[in-house]
Formats: sequence, C-alpha cells, structure tokens
Amino acid sequence: MLSDVRIRQAKPQAKVYRLADQKGLVLEVRPSGQKFWRYRFRIDGKPSMYTIGEYPAIGAAEARKLLTEARALVERGINPNLQKKLERNQQRARKGLTFRDVATEWMASNTHWSAGYARQVEKTLTHDAYPKLGDLPLADIHPVLVLETIRPVLDRDAKTVARNLRQWIGAVFRYGITTLRCQTDPTAALGQLVKRTVVRHHPPLPIDAIPDFLCKLRNYTGYGIAKPATLLMLYTFVRTAEIRNAEWSDIDWDARLWRIPGHKMKMGSDHIVPLSRQALALLRDLHGLTGQRPRLFPNARQPQEGISATTINTVIASIGYKHLISGHGFRSTASTLLHELGYDERVIEIQLAHMERNKVKAAYNHAKYLEQRRQMMQDYADYLDKLAAQANTEQTDTPLAHQ
Repeated sequence: MLSDVRIRQAKPQAKVYRLADQKGLVLEVRPSGQKFWRYRFRIDGKPSMYTIGEYPAIGAAEARKLLTEARALVERGINPNLQKKLERNQQRARKGLTFRDVATEWMASNTHWSAGYARQVEKTLTHDAYPKLGDLPLADIHPVLVLETIRPVLDRDAKTVARNLRQWIGAVFRYGITTLRCQTDPTAALGQLVKRTVVRHHPPLPIDAIPDFLCKLRNYTGYGIAKPATLLMLYTFVRTAEIRNAEWSDIDWDARLWRIPGHKMKMGSDHIVPLSRQALALLRDLHGLTGQRPRLFPNARQPQEGISATTINTVIASIGYKHLISGHGFRSTASTLLHELGYDERVIEIQLAHMERNKVKAAYNHAKYLEQRRQMMQDYADYLDKLAAQANTEQTDTPLAHQ
C-alpha cells in the first residue's frame, strides 16, 4: 500500500504514470500535477478503469473504502462506470423536484396546446394547486394533500374546475414518473372524487320560452358589452370561443360577412358567417364602444384578451334562465328552429360549422351554399324579432298593463 508520504511526494512527469496501491487501486499522477485514485478491473473479460476521485479531496483511507464498494459491484457483474453514470443521471433528474417546477416543465412540453388552453391550465394550477402543493417535492405529496387541494374548489361548487384540477395534477405526476422525478401518481386514488354530472349538454330553448327569453334579454342592463355579445351569439349561433376571439379585422362590412380564420375555429378550418341586418346594426353600435381595440368584446381587466368564458352564461343566469339554456345552447336552438322553418339540413350543418374532417371537403364547404346561408341567417334573425315582438304584445295585453 502507498504511504501518505509517498503519495504527497509523487511529482508530475512529462507523461501520465501510476503508482500501485492494492487490489487494482492506483494513484494516477498527471503532467498537470493532478492526482487521481483509479481502479483497474475486468468485466466480461475486458479491461477497464474507474475513477474513484481526486487526491487530496479523497485521501488514501477513503479511496480504499470506495474501492471496496466498486469491487463489490464488479463481483455482481455491474460496471462501476455505468453505475456512476446512472446515479449522476438520477441526481440530475431530481433537480427541480417541486410540484411547481415539474408542472412548469410539463406545460412547456405540451407545445400542441392552443394559447387559450395553455392559459387555462396555468391559471388553474397557479390559483388552486400552487398555494398548497407548489413548493413541495413530488415525493412528499400524497393523496390526502391532493384531496385538501381539491376540496376548496368543490366547496365553491366549481365542479368542472375541480375535475380539471385533479386531471392536471395527475398529468404533472405522470410526467414526473416518466422523467424519473417520482414513482407514483397520488391522484389515482381520487378518481371518483369529482363525479361527472349526467346532463343533457347544451339543450335548445323550447320555442314557447323564446319570446320571454328575448324580452328579458333585451331589457338586460348589466355589463356594457355582455348584452351585445349575447345577442350576436344568438343571431349567429357561433361557439363561445368564436365570440370571445372575434376581432374587427374579421368583419367584412362591404360583403356583410364575418370571416373567422381557421385558427379560431374548433375544427381548424375557415368559417363564414353571413350577417343579417340585425347583426350588422348591432356591430355598428358596438363599434362605437370597442372599435378602437382589436377585439369586438375586450376583457375589462385585460383588453388584449376577450371576455371570459362565463360572461354570456352570467347574462343568461341573471335574466332567470340558468340551467335552462347556455350560450352554446343557442346553437341547438337555432338548429331546431331552422329545421322547423324547412331549411336544408346540409345548409344548417355547414352554418353550424359541423365541418367534414376531410380537409379538402372542409376547405370547400366553408363557402358552400353561401347565398342560401345568407337568406337563412336573415330569416332566422327576422323570426327571432317576430318572437320578441310577440312577447312585447303579450305583455302589453295583460290586465296588469292597463292598471
């Protein structure tokens, strides 16, 4: 074995040389003056070298102890170089172990998300997950903590948010598993925590309820642009996201068309909405309010963004129609009325943007039957006005109206 004096007095030479210690352990002296403890071994009959560490940071006694551990690996058929690399990779993977760090990395990895969806995920995690889980290592988060995170969301009766929150927390953990940050997903035990309510999605408004609904909507005096947003959605029966993302540059005043680019559409294809006289009049009035901004319906707090996803449903709830109709339900209402008015199903479906998945057909259909659709949209707006007038007449004719 090498003595401490021999180790200290070993001088650098023009070439690397080694001093033998014991059982394959050598002290390697380099021309730079650095000294390294290295272990010579054979595995599967092939010679190899394993660097234990640098002297004097690792003294002779510690080097011999580490040699014993390396020899034990070789005896088990494990190359200590590969084992060291594995441990280094695991240590590297453990960096950024907090829930917030891994969640941020997971969100960044989902490059296919739309900007709106990405904002929704980040907002929900920031508001509802990070306060309790954000600074904790993934390995320290267990089902009870996740339950305590989701429970306040359920208590405020935000079941959809709670369901999304559980789903996204679980996705962060599954990403953590695949990147060696954790071993289990604690949300797996909470699969039945938020039960999906069985409802009929977006039911149409019964025809006999439409006059009263229109009357109450026209009398609504709440947030300035919420009413025109609701009316435009009613006249055009587009999706909520298309109302929220509508921009003045999409309006073709001369052709009386709303041209919605494909990136704003659910199916990813361009869509044309013929504008009735009523819709155009509404837009002209609205232009006086928001025409100086890019969006038709800018968010009050963040004008560069559109109104929130709940704005139109809040209007509907405030006039007494909560759970009876939703903004998206205007689409099924329009479909029902237009079928009863005798319009061709193909024309209705194209206007609803129930587009063919085939991209060639989709590109053709967005402009198909345009004149028929223009007439249909005008007839529909006139019919809604007729129903609204009916409601006003009925109110005027009631005995209370003459008292």
